[in-house]
Amino acid sequence: MGKVFLVGAGPGDPDLLTIKGLKAIQQSDVILYDRLVNEALLDYAPSDCERIYCGKRPDHHTLRQETINHLLVKYALQDKVVTRLKGGDPFIFGRGGEEAEALSQQNISFEIVPGITAGAAAPAYAGIPLTHRHVSSSVTFVSGVTPQQEADDYWKKLAHTVETLCIYMGIKKLPNICTQLLEGGLSKETPIALIHWGTTDHQVTVTGTLENIVEKAKDTQNPSMIIIGNVVRLREQLQWFEKLHLSQDPKSCAI
Repeated sequence: MGKVFLVGAGPGDPDLLTIKGLKAIQQSDVILYDRLVNEALLDYAPSDCERIYCGKRPDHHTLRQETINHLLVKYALQDKVVTRLKGGDPFIFGRGGEEAEALSQQNISFEIVPGITAGAAAPAYAGIPLTHRHVSSSVTFVSGVTPQQEADDYWKKLAHTVETLCIYMGIKKLPNICTQLLEGGLSKETPIALIHWGTTDHQVTVTGTLENIVEKAKDTQNPSMIIIGNVVRLREQLQWFEKLHLSQDPKSCAI
């Protein structure tokens, strides 16, 4: 029987892949990869490795999750080394838990290779520390598309339970999110940042407040991270990636 590696590919910058993730790719017979995975990482795979695209967009899934689970099991039972290459981290809004369950039920050997999640990396590249001992001592990661949020008071309850809020996949619901947080008691001056294609050459960061961000970011689309909290104000001092990218600093630490 083969083995499956559930690998976090990181948020987009290929240099953020872990060494263990690289080793998994290099020994793979089959790679199933997602839409937000930087395809440059596939170049590290053996030339005869089979590559299967499993990308999901908000309005279209190339393969259903059940089909992906089936393929992982199928190839492992063929005595192949399989890498499931996922954007960010497999266990943070990556459905890695569901895939690991499917493998466990078939007694297939697997390993989890953590990756850098966009919720941490995108704000870091935008110069926004999620925690700061003088500003924020708590951070919450939230998905913007889970069924629990249909309740009217979901976002209201979050308004005063955390100092920094990181929202994945929340752009389409941004107007409602802002409205609910304001009704929950957050100030209209609460700073907010939207980071589009974080850590990549296409990164764009839009900042504003809960009162004006919907208008300021009306053209922003997924994939984007939403960061809400006073730590956003630190971006004025700490933004570095845009400056580095513009200067093309030869001392940058690309591998």
